[in-house]
Amino acid sequence: MDSSFLPSKDRAYLKAKQIKFREIESGAVKGLVLDDFTIVPEGKFTQDKSSLLIILPTGYPDVPPDMFYFLPELKLKATNIYPAQADQFPTHFSEKWQQWSRHAPAENWRAGKDGIHTYLQRVYLALNVAA
Repeated sequence: MDSSFLPSKDRAYLKAKQIKFREIESGAVKGLVLDDFTIVPEGKFTQDKSSLLIILPTGYPDVPPDMFYFLPELKLKATNIYPAQADQFPTHFSEKWQQWSRHAPAENWRAGKDGIHTYLQRVYLALNVAA
């Protein structure tokens, strides 16, 4: 049974940007998967594209997502090692995902204004500064 839990504002944003996405659920856990997510900056990581998983907490979009996850995993191309705080592989939705532990202060999240469009900026920043 298909169900959509992503706010319409987020779905509209992803469709307008032509970002492929899937909404997945396991019990009370809800996730957003962006398939074929382009990894930037180009050439920094061992993958050019990966699936990005964002677990949406209860209360989203008024509550921000915390960490994010990649499959396949990303390593820094120059050293072939995992970026700092990206070397854990928890199982979500029956698959092992590379966890990127990036915790932004919840008070920086603007309830009613922020959503996937602003959360993706956190992901891009994390990729850009990863070492």
